[in-house]
Amino acid sequence: MQEQSQALHFPDLLNARDLGGYPTTDGAHTRWRSLLRADDLSQLSELGLQALSDYGVRTILDLRWPEEAARHPSPVPARLPRLRYTRISLLTHAEDEWRLRLGEAAKELWKCEVLEHARAELRHVLSFIAAAPPEPLLFHCVAGKDRTGLIAALLLALADATPQAIARDYSVSGENLQEAYLRRYADSGRDRVLEAVRCPEQGAYNMLAFLERAGGVRSYLGQIGLSSQEIARLRARLRD
Repeated sequence: MQEQSQALHFPDLLNARDLGGYPTTDGAHTRWRSLLRADDLSQLSELGLQALSDYGVRTILDLRWPEEAARHPSPVPARLPRLRYTRISLLTHAEDEWRLRLGEAAKELWKCEVLEHARAELRHVLSFIAAAPPEPLLFHCVAGKDRTGLIAALLLALADATPQAIARDYSVSGENLQEAYLRRYADSGRDRVLEAVRCPEQGAYNMLAFLERAGGVRSYLGQIGLSSQEIARLRARLRD
């Protein structure tokens, strides 16, 4: 499977994969070596950094909050200075601010809540991706499942990936993280860790239903402020 082959390229990461190769509703497949998603790049060793460079990644978009980036700095700017590295917090400017804005949301509804309450931030992130050079771009957060998963789902939806492929791309993150997180956070309790990494496919299907009610993904992206040219460039990242 594509997520397993991707792990060979990034041996230090738990949840990295290329968004290429997904089936689309018109019988095609999404483009390889254009958009990649991952968990925290602070985990990368020298071997992992070299693998990242060798794969052809030229732009890194870090979706973490400033406090997360301060706790675990990315090694990319210092070790791979030729790569373009940018950090844009997807969920407000700080973690506490986001919690005040959203509160608690069920995992099955979390993506819908972000689409509703983080429109300006989504526009900023997606505008950056639309303007980036055509070489491979990797975006990531900490676990690479929710913030990263939302951006991946929107881009896959725009590329007409099948709903089943979009849902699977989200749910596989939980499988990728489970074993390592049970070891890493053994003191937190098994049930708590399993719930933390759970990525229910229903969350992706609910997001797609939200977009349908908005008139479709293109209509939603226009509503949050993306231009038709930006939307076209985003789609072209994953479609020939």
